[in-house]
Amino acid sequence: MMQRLLCSQPGPARRGVAAVECAIILPVMLFLVLGLIELGTALRAATILDSAVREAGRLATMDWRYVVDSSDTPNEKVERDLRNFVTASGLPGDDLIVSIEFAEGDAAGTPFDISDENNELELMLIELQLPYSSVSLFPTNYLDGVTIRAGLVLRAGINSGGLTN
Repeated sequence: MMQRLLCSQPGPARRGVAAVECAIILPVMLFLVLGLIELGTALRAATILDSAVREAGRLATMDWRYVVDSSDTPNEKVERDLRNFVTASGLPGDDLIVSIEFAEGDAAGTPFDISDENNELELMLIELQLPYSSVSLFPTNYLDGVTIRAGLVLRAGINSGGLTN
C-alpha cells in the first residue's frame, strides 16, 4: 500500500519566492510594454508623415493654377497643406520642418520654386522632419535629438502651371 504525502503548507524555504519573482519580472515587463507603446507612436508618426508627403507631391505636380490663390505661391500652398494634414492627423503641425529643394545637379539642396517655368521636369525633393520629442508620450531623454523624417523625390510636372495649354 502506498502512502500519500500531503503537504498543506510549503516549506519555509519557499516562502516569498512569488513576491521576489514578481519584483524582478514586473519592471522588465512594464519596461517592454511601455517601449512597445512608444515604438507604436513613432511608427504612427512616420506613417502620417509618409502620407502627408505623398499628398504634397500630388499637389506639387498637378496644374496648381486652379487651386492656388493669386496672393499665394505653390510652395506656400504645399507647406500649408502639409501642416494642416499633419495637424488633422493628430500630430503637432507647427513643429513640422518642411523643405522643397532641388534633388540633383549643381542646385541640389537649394530651394525649389514650383512656379518657376525653368524648373519644369526638374527633380525636386519634398522633405518633412518632425522632432521625436514632439510626438513622444513619455518624458524621457533617451531619444532626444532624434528626428522622424519623410521625403519624396519627384519630377516637376509639365502641367504644373508654367506652360500654357
